[in-house]
Amino acid sequence: MMVLQRHKQALMAYLKAYAAKNLGAIEMMFAEDISLCDWNLAVQGKAAALAETQKNFDAVRELQIEVLAVHESAEAVAAELLIRVDRQHELRVVDVLGFDDQGLIRSIRAYKGL
Repeated sequence: MMVLQRHKQALMAYLKAYAAKNLGAIEMMFAEDISLCDWNLAVQGKAAALAETQKNFDAVRELQIEVLAVHESAEAVAAELLIRVDRQHELRVVDVLGFDDQGLIRSIRAYKGL
């Protein structure tokens, strides 16, 4: 039960940092061997994942993230999200975060819905 709560807290901290475009906070949450995969790309390693995250931040002025639902397992947590970009566009996304033994994010898989 404690592991699930810790993963959910890590997810919420990650989403808060992402919405704030706080790359420094995100860097501290990523494992060195993180894999990041979404509907456009797949990268491996902390430096590459941070570079892609920065590109996303640079492409928008403002992000608002609404958590619609959270699903938890012992190894991962998934969140159904409504992401508002620059108050003009809405994306429905599911983020699945996996964690290492230290509680760092070791994988992020993002799926875009319609």
